[in-house]
Amino acid sequence: MTANLPCERGTMPIMRGTIVVAFALIAGIAPAQSRVKDVIYLKQGGCAYTMDVFKPKTSNHKAIVWMVSGGWVSNHESINPFLATPFTEKGFTVFQVVHGSQPKYTIPEIVPQVRRAIRFIRDNAATYDISPNAIGVSGGSAGGHLSLEIAGLGDDGDPNAKDPVERVSSRVNAVVAFFPPTDFLNWGETGNTPFQVTGMEIFYPAFGVTKQTPKEVATKIAQAVSPILLVKAGFPPTLLVHGDADKLVPVQQSKIMDAAFEKAHIEHKLVIVPGTGHDAATLLKGLQPALDWFETHLVAK
Repeated sequence: MTANLPCERGTMPIMRGTIVVAFALIAGIAPAQSRVKDVIYLKQGGCAYTMDVFKPKTSNHKAIVWMVSGGWVSNHESINPFLATPFTEKGFTVFQVVHGSQPKYTIPEIVPQVRRAIRFIRDNAATYDISPNAIGVSGGSAGGHLSLEIAGLGDDGDPNAKDPVERVSSRVNAVVAFFPPTDFLNWGETGNTPFQVTGMEIFYPAFGVTKQTPKEVATKIAQAVSPILLVKAGFPPTLLVHGDADKLVPVQQSKIMDAAFEKAHIEHKLVIVPGTGHDAATLLKGLQPALDWFETHLVAK
């Protein structure tokens, strides 16, 4: 069953074409992996939310959950088999998760959806031949932001929940975030928000703000969805990858997140790619570090 298109709503082709081409060049030909399409992880409000699962020939019992998101818009056309290939070739099972999109949904509504995806994957670990203790999360741009939100908000589940999936932990064991927004209160410089930057209006619906939203209200919203404020003991090991020529999400966003990890004594690493921007070039340069990070920090038990 495929999610209803109105639930996805809209299109924002940030990076999509270049990512597909770039990863196709890596793979050379069609990916040598099996694919299970349209696995439903959540039914909500008359909509079905799904993921595609890419299985390796031989499993290492480790999972990578990829957030299919650009500008907090997610759709099935952006699921990328070529992106999964470098990971499945190493034995990882890759789950590419589609979530509800802005403008229909705001970030505070999207985050519980993607956290639900983690619970679903862990609850079905045996089905997919993965360890429930070896689940990593990753994504680029908005997908990187959602990955950090998932990591910072992980919990053990609600033992009293009526839905058995909600009783399952949403914690992840490692994170790789490519050029992620991390601090909407200090966007590019201290005290700046994205709502003060020309050209960011396309993202306003994701926050539930307009140009008429009072500054104090917008500030509270920005604070509520800033992953940097979730950094504390227990945050999973995190790799950040960012191009120093990124004109959409300032490299400063990864630098200050990295500093927050250092202060909190979280295992972390920042890879700054010289000369690349908010694009597939940065993803390609960060691919091997991402593979190494997940191979090291995901331990199947």
